[in-house]
Amino acid sequence: MSVTLNARAVLLDMDGTLVNSEAAVERCWRRWAAEHGIDGDHAMSVVHGRQGHLSMAILLPERPMAENLADNRRMLAEEVADLDGVVEVPGAAVFLAALPAGAQALVTSADDTLARARMGAAGLPLPELMVTAESVGASKPDPEGFLKGAAGLGFEPAECVVFEDSEAGIRAGIAAGMRVVGVGPRAAAFGPTVHVDTLEQVRVTVGADGGLVLEIG
Repeated sequence: MSVTLNARAVLLDMDGTLVNSEAAVERCWRRWAAEHGIDGDHAMSVVHGRQGHLSMAILLPERPMAENLADNRRMLAEEVADLDGVVEVPGAAVFLAALPAGAQALVTSADDTLARARMGAAGLPLPELMVTAESVGASKPDPEGFLKGAAGLGFEPAECVVFEDSEAGIRAGIAAGMRVVGVGPRAAAFGPTVHVDTLEQVRVTVGADGGLVLEIG
């Protein structure tokens, strides 16, 4: 069944939504988990969508945050260097090309360097507005990033549609008062407004007033 959403702008997560970086994320986080005696599957159930130091705080609740922040800096550098297998999510390039420049923003828990590296490795253009880890004081599932993205584009939250794959990201979009398109196999379980397997199932047209019509399904 097809669903149509009208919007003024879209706010786009990166990992799992536009970019398939699953293999690189798994390599990095399973290595970190093994170093700390944590089950790798349990670690992977936590890390998606959050900034790294906050995932560490959940996995090692008694550990000083200063150690998490130091580890996070090291891991970010490792992830920037490990782009093997990083590719676009099917349909991402066509989807981005259909969006007007002033109607899209990247809202990611990655830092600016990692976001640029992974988008480049996947062959995807960078939106003019990027809300990265450095831009916010609170990581997803806090809605701050999506609210900053909407404000930066000059739109109200209700005028925006979020594209997300993770539980933390979907919760953040809903908390921001936005409709959420869940992308990929994980997303359906977390209550998005509508779900797609890939971005190939999303068609974009631009109305005479500049508004977006998103046909989904």
